[in-house]
Amino acid sequence: MNFNRRQVLWAGGALSVAALLAACSGGGSDSSSKPAAADDGKPKQGGTLRIGALGRAGAITRDPHGNQGNESDYLILALVYDTLTTPGAKPNTVPRLAASWEHSEDLKTWKFKLAKGAAFHDGSPVTADDVVWSLRRLRGTPSGAARLPGIKPEGITAEGADTVVLVSDYANAELPLLTRLTTFVLKKDTADDALEKAPGTGPFKLDWYRGGNARLVKNDKWYGGTVNLDAIEVTMFETPQAMANAMLAGQIDVASNVGAVAARTAEARKDVQVLRRPNDMSMPIIMRTAAGSPFADVRVREAMRLVVDRDAMVKQVLSGYGTVANDIMGTGDPNYAADIPQRKRDLEKAKKLLAEANFDLSKTYDLVTTEDISGLAESATLFANQAREAGIKINVVKQESGAFYEKTWKAGDFYTGYWGTNDSVVFFASKTMVSDAGQNEAGWADPEFDASYRKVIGTADEAQRAAALKELQKIEFDKSGYLLWGMADGIDLAAAKVKNLPKLAGYGRVQLENVWLG
Repeated sequence: MNFNRRQVLWAGGALSVAALLAACSGGGSDSSSKPAAADDGKPKQGGTLRIGALGRAGAITRDPHGNQGNESDYLILALVYDTLTTPGAKPNTVPRLAASWEHSEDLKTWKFKLAKGAAFHDGSPVTADDVVWSLRRLRGTPSGAARLPGIKPEGITAEGADTVVLVSDYANAELPLLTRLTTFVLKKDTADDALEKAPGTGPFKLDWYRGGNARLVKNDKWYGGTVNLDAIEVTMFETPQAMANAMLAGQIDVASNVGAVAARTAEARKDVQVLRRPNDMSMPIIMRTAAGSPFADVRVREAMRLVVDRDAMVKQVLSGYGTVANDIMGTGDPNYAADIPQRKRDLEKAKKLLAEANFDLSKTYDLVTTEDISGLAESATLFANQAREAGIKINVVKQESGAFYEKTWKAGDFYTGYWGTNDSVVFFASKTMVSDAGQNEAGWADPEFDASYRKVIGTADEAQRAAALKELQKIEFDKSGYLLWGMADGIDLAAAKVKNLPKLAGYGRVQLENVWLG
């Protein structure tokens, strides 16, 4: 998906596999040319980590504030440029370029104090003016309102040299969470034509970049602590299969987000680690709720959610590497409403609802999908087969990724989506479900949901917030345009020598500064 994610969310490309493999195996990787030291469990310094990531040549971007259509691009950007905060376990938002933050009593004004010693790769210190300029630039992108909801450019200011002030249009107790993931900081006044060589502040510096592939070298002066690796080589692959094959052949050390099929293949290999991150990625079916759509009637959307056989979807599409979901985005939220009864298949009730809504069963409905990630197109095909048992005729249409995001995403009536991050309920609500969300995939505008969302983010008390969040999730469960049938495990394959790969779901897994080679 933009944050854009997604698509970061996590997609594939057009370089030849042979060329990619040659790039992987070429020239003296430190990690393969040095004998392995005895592994005593303590982090070791040195070596080059060779990592594969999905991407497509046609979707490459070098702009830290652009739509990252490739996982490979996002990985590179996240290692070179720092965000103000990053995903954590507990709490789920932790400091990065911002060492601390505080808010006003009304939860509208937030002050972020920058980390001491933070500097760009050229040695110049990071100032609040750099951050303000970067966030205003981000806010000015097509998806900027979604990335910094409730914050206008004039609400981003500096207070002295080391404090950034963000003023929201409304109370927002979750604002630090919104500064994760894409608030990459550049030097003030960096020209667009200079982005490819613009210095970052992250744990690695760009050595070279060629057609989606890159070599990054250690930033010895990173303010965030010790970086173990000497370098990271990122190779872009257009398919999970090609990436997995390269990893199993020893041409790369890590195959990132490679999927269930590859995991099954690698299970018997004692020289390969299969790392699973439960509930890592969602692949919802999206129904447009706006007037004129065949799914505008809430009864039709409910019927579609009752048609799906969730257990079969997880078993067949995800090869068992996943869990059944309950049509609520954000299953990683500590306050996820697990006590809302699990929706189960009920064909008779689905047929009744369709009849009540006068849903036209004589028509065939196109379900648009892509092959950006493993299992996505398969999920559409299996759902179409299941829906046929309720008399619903669905034609699965496979669309090339570029055309999909240009023509279908946020505009289509019926399509598959995917988010390669499993974040909080509020995260998804702010990005995709409130009426003015920049990535409102279903065109959903529900005043009750909007009011509930404002109540949640405007509540600082934890107990009160949890209660309000449950109300929000119940509205989403009942009425949204999402059919979220399951959550896929995130799966990496790694050589045995690779140590301390991140275990966080979604974007947390691109934080490789603490990885080391045994």
